[in-house]
Amino acid sequence: MATGIRHIFAGTVAISFLTACVIIVQMYLLSVIIAGVFMEGANLGLLNNNVILLGGTILLRSVLSWIREMNAQRGAIHIKSTLRNRLFSHFLDLGPAYIKREKTGELVSTVVEGIEKLDDYYTRYIPSAIAVLTIPVVIVVFVLYIDLLSGVVLMVTGPLIPFFMWLIGTYAEKITRRQWKTMSKMSSHFLDTLQGLKTLKLFGRSRDEAEEVRKTGESFRLVTMKVLKVAFLSGMVLELAASISIALVAVQIGIRLIEGMIPFQLGLFVLLLAPEFYLPFRTLGAHHHAGMEGAAAAERIFGILDLKSPHISSPGTARLPDKPPAIRFENVSFIYPDGDLPALDEITCELPAGSLTAIVGHSGSGKTTFAYLLLRFLERSSGIITIDGVRLDDIAVTDWRSYAGFVPQHPRLFNGTIHQNLKFANPGAGFDEIVTAAQNAEAHDFITRLPDGYDTVLTDNAARLSGGEKQRIAIARAFIKNAPVIIMDEPTSNLDPESEEKIARAAARLASDKTAVVIAHRLNTVYRADRILVFDKSKIAEQGTHRDLINRNGKYARYVEMYSGTHQTAGL
Repeated sequence: MATGIRHIFAGTVAISFLTACVIIVQMYLLSVIIAGVFMEGANLGLLNNNVILLGGTILLRSVLSWIREMNAQRGAIHIKSTLRNRLFSHFLDLGPAYIKREKTGELVSTVVEGIEKLDDYYTRYIPSAIAVLTIPVVIVVFVLYIDLLSGVVLMVTGPLIPFFMWLIGTYAEKITRRQWKTMSKMSSHFLDTLQGLKTLKLFGRSRDEAEEVRKTGESFRLVTMKVLKVAFLSGMVLELAASISIALVAVQIGIRLIEGMIPFQLGLFVLLLAPEFYLPFRTLGAHHHAGMEGAAAAERIFGILDLKSPHISSPGTARLPDKPPAIRFENVSFIYPDGDLPALDEITCELPAGSLTAIVGHSGSGKTTFAYLLLRFLERSSGIITIDGVRLDDIAVTDWRSYAGFVPQHPRLFNGTIHQNLKFANPGAGFDEIVTAAQNAEAHDFITRLPDGYDTVLTDNAARLSGGEKQRIAIARAFIKNAPVIIMDEPTSNLDPESEEKIARAAARLASDKTAVVIAHRLNTVYRADRILVFDKSKIAEQGTHRDLINRNGKYARYVEMYSGTHQTAGL
């Protein structure tokens, strides 16, 4: 990431070099003024000139420090912004299949808190590291030129501080990683608790869960205190090492002054430079903790960015047909990255153009994976998927997503008005189109009964709306998109009979002139289908019409017999 802002780091190196030069001039002027006052009785006019020059170096050093700080801030802002965009874009590429396997709270913590941890890394730690590689080098080279013995002492003692820093850092790094993991776990747990607050209250487990949150928070407190202990210990060791090193320089200069082996002004000049030589090391030690926190957060961030996107095929240029297409799966298999057994195994089937195909089967039989492959949220492990004879791989992902629509079982409505949520499907849609789509989805009546109608603001995934109302808005969005291919994950499940009937009618209208696929959990949906695919153990066990499958007396017939005998609308 830093390679994209090389000019900023080059500027930091240049500023550090200039700062080293200013420090040398500043300490020289200070030594001349002190020697002139106490040892030589210097001329007042000359002394005043030196004092003015000294004030100028102090001001210049402050300005350089401010420029370096601003430079580092610009670099950090650029990197954080770029990284957030990359991370979010990568989440979009990984798709919902990846998000479902991860903890939402941990991902949010990584995107927000994790990237913010890089602020101190780039504004404090990296500039301090550059200063260590620049300022002490300039000072020691200069001191070697004017006083060889003092330069040798600085060269020998200087590396001891980074060595102690490395020794302590090796242990601190493990604790810092544990702290980051504990914080991510705490964020995930807290979000999970908030989202499940209703369930906790209903089962009388809110106090128990509060205790769990307290324990997680206590765990984070303990590991944070360990990190701080190590940070304070590190600071103490580095300060002690720097103080002893400065004392060594002072002792040898003092002995040589007593013996008359070095002029007072020169000895004072070197003695004043010694703390400036060690100051960058001490500053780096103070910011070393921020560096470790940034590295621990970056490990998780780049771990996500290193995940291979499922869209590994080349961007296609094939054109899509203007009418609802025929879709064919030929020996299609898929294995999840963390799985041993295939989620889909050698699937071969055809979805005729302009037909409604129902997919039934037990939970875990591969129905959702089939839909995700068709939507290209996942990329098949083997086999071929064709659209009117054109390989799906040869069609650009963005083009295909524009061509296919999806109505999930649990739709997501974003914070904003109903009008904005409906227009989300097609930003160019006019208000009349939106109203027509809402009428087709049987949503217009309940929307107009709301206090602000289409301008009613929805928050928290439209918590004020019922499940059936949210589902009808989702279907209205699909009408507005008007895609030739539509995939529905049983929009009528878990609803009251009245809402179910309305949504069933709306879904039938939506699928009437499209190549439609519905993942069916209810028998009344299956009866309406032109074709039925029965999934079992990652394979298609049976396929055909409702009547054909009943006459075959296989798995589908047993499903119908089992559920029709208890409740006509029971789930499959």
